[in-house]
Amino acid sequence: MLTLTAEQVQLLRRMIGQGFEVVAFPMFERYIGVRKGNCAVLLDPAPGTRFRFYTAPCYLVESHLSACIEQDGRQWFVWKGKRVEATPERMAELARFRQELERLLEGSV
Repeated sequence: MLTLTAEQVQLLRRMIGQGFEVVAFPMFERYIGVRKGNCAVLLDPAPGTRFRFYTAPCYLVESHLSACIEQDGRQWFVWKGKRVEATPERMAELARFRQELERLLEGSV
């Protein structure tokens, strides 16, 4: 069971106000899942008032956290044998997700 500080709860509320969703990833119930569009990340409540990335932000494949790999000269987001190509549009969405989330975590939004 996670115990969050009042500051962490407030930060999650700010994220929600910016269009992020707090989601559960059953295999990772110790962490806070945050999603926006087709991207997600697991956050680890840090001591005190903040969160830190437990995983790198990633693109979702069939609503699951994925890994980005290179195969045959192309990049793919993969999860358990399923894959979607890491197109420039998907990579740009992931970069925007990461940048926006980092700004929120740093308190500059």
